Amino acid sequence: MLDPRITERRNPRTAAIDLASPSEIVALINAEDAGVPAAVAAQAEAIAMAVAIAEQTFRAGGRLFYAGAGTSGRLGVLDASECPPTYGVDAEMVQGIIAGGLPALTRAQEGAEDRPDGAREDLTTAGVRKGDFVVGIAASGTTPYVRAALEHARSLGARTAIVACSPPPAETLAAADIAIVVIVGPEAVTGSTRMKAGTATKLVLNTITTGAMIRLGKTYGNLMVDLQATNAKLKDRSERILREVCGVTRAEARELLDAAGQRVKLAIVMQKLGVDRAEAERRLAEHGGVIRRVIPDAPPPVSA
Repeated sequence: MLDPRITERRNPRTAAIDLASPSEIVALINAEDAGVPAAVAAQAEAIAMAVAIAEQTFRAGGRLFYAGAGTSGRLGVLDASECPPTYGVDAEMVQGIIAGGLPALTRAQEGAEDRPDGAREDLTTAGVRKGDFVVGIAASGTTPYVRAALEHARSLGARTAIVACSPPPAETLAAADIAIVVIVGPEAVTGSTRMKAGTATKLVLNTITTGAMIRLGKTYGNLMVDLQATNAKLKDRSERILREVCGVTRAEARELLDAAGQRVKLAIVMQKLGVDRAEAERRLAEHGGVIRRVIPDAPPPVSA
């Protein structure tokens, strides 16, 4: 009997890939990858619902947790780890939980995905509670660790979602408030879900956190104004944003950043309204952290 999971089916288009030249292999894999964005777009409504719940969760003081095993778990950890430097949020706000713990990030932990008790223990250790949002990630849709994580999160009063690339079983869907099922079809190499399924998952997770952060006012137009300037590249970006938005020199941008405690968003409000740091903080707090609600100016137009 054939495995019912789409991610485990053989791909007829790549059945002879072992005889292909390097150029032919590249072409075959690229042709498979080309369909991923359309498959993600087909789940736009469900992804938008996840963005809305993530925003609501954050505004109420809750946190977003990803839970997964293998590639799925690593992608959740990756997305979570990139939120603090990109949007200036606390590392607790978005967290990745992977079956097998930190060692699983660099080396497969065989059997970890099959232990439901491990998921319950990991969520307990992370302090998941009512008001949080737990997104389970399972390319096949059938990972016991992920199903247990969602069921346990639901029992605690947390909101839940599943991201999968094959239709999950009824018991998993029953534990999820939102189902984001991105059907990318069989992989170029049978069962290698780090390929199309992994790419689709990365796109979905990018959109959930990016969308929620935008809604929280972490951008001004499409400019990253809540970044943490923790290295030379990000310090340079902070200064360039201020030069572009405020029309100041590099030296003036540095002075503004110093006065604003290295926070680009505060520096923009201070310069535009001619107020001090405390007043800028007060006005942003009054308007949910969204610059557009505090100052009348639109971001500068994008140059051609």
